[in-house]
Amino acid sequence: MSKSSITIRPDNSPIARNSPTSRRTFLRNSAAMAGGTLASGAMGSSLARAEPLPVPDSVKAPGRIIEPKAYGVPSKFESHVVRTRSDVLVNKQNLSDWSMTPLQHQHGIVTPNGLIFERHHAGTPDINSEAHRLVIHGMVKQPLQFAMSDLMRYPSVSKFYFLECSGNTLTDWTKAASNTVQQSHGLLCGAQWTGIPVSWLLNEAGLHPAAKWVLFEGADGAAHTRSIPIDKVLDDVLLVYAQNGEMLRPEQGYPLRAFVPGWEGNVSVKWLRRIKVADQPWQFRSETARYADPMPDGKWRQFSFVMEAKSVITTPSGGMKLK
Repeated sequence: MSKSSITIRPDNSPIARNSPTSRRTFLRNSAAMAGGTLASGAMGSSLARAEPLPVPDSVKAPGRIIEPKAYGVPSKFESHVVRTRSDVLVNKQNLSDWSMTPLQHQHGIVTPNGLIFERHHAGTPDINSEAHRLVIHGMVKQPLQFAMSDLMRYPSVSKFYFLECSGNTLTDWTKAASNTVQQSHGLLCGAQWTGIPVSWLLNEAGLHPAAKWVLFEGADGAAHTRSIPIDKVLDDVLLVYAQNGEMLRPEQGYPLRAFVPGWEGNVSVKWLRRIKVADQPWQFRSETARYADPMPDGKWRQFSFVMEAKSVITTPSGGMKLK
């Protein structure tokens, strides 16, 4: 830019109300009216003097070498950022249990894989991905069976979605029992999910015209199973094998899970082994004795799938100190 093209505004020229110059003028005038200047205050004095920083030990010697084989871990100074088991409701058998996401320490919308909450009905199984199989049968023209290597050959789809357990905040439904947002709202996470749409495989199998519902069955000790309306399945449900850029963790359903966007976490069946198509729901235990809502008139409401919006202040949370 040529020198002649630069315009210098005089001090008395009009400026926008919310411009940095306007704010600086306001602060300067306010400090003067208070009988002092910012530089004379305890906070401002160190800024005004611009004292040199002490030389830290980290610049006096080389750091750690790159390990030959390693999986990156957080800094030791962030060791307080961890999942915690619920200390409000704990299952005596230590199997059907959950751990909570530390929402008060999360930055942004993506929850790191090692901090995503857990919810199991019979513990976490260790499944060999090479031996695992997925079967599609029922009201289809051609039953299909897939190895994980077969599924990985399909083009992948990656989507950012939240995942929330239907029991999130239940610890405080009758009375306030939680001390932190992790305890009250920690059955929640946000992640990038990678896999293939279930609709691709159902179309390949050929749906019967009367098909209305789809069964998802897990390979865990509880054989957790849910019935999902076929319209939802064909719309946006995924078969997920990766999460935040890496293969699913065992506690998140490795090697394969269903993911049903926007619906209760329990319908996103983990360790998925079977998909069956039918013309009506199956009325499993997880749809009658569990995950059904008691109503004031004594009846129970089934299939309340959608997770409604919640809001909560994540930081500061209970136990934190404001500085």
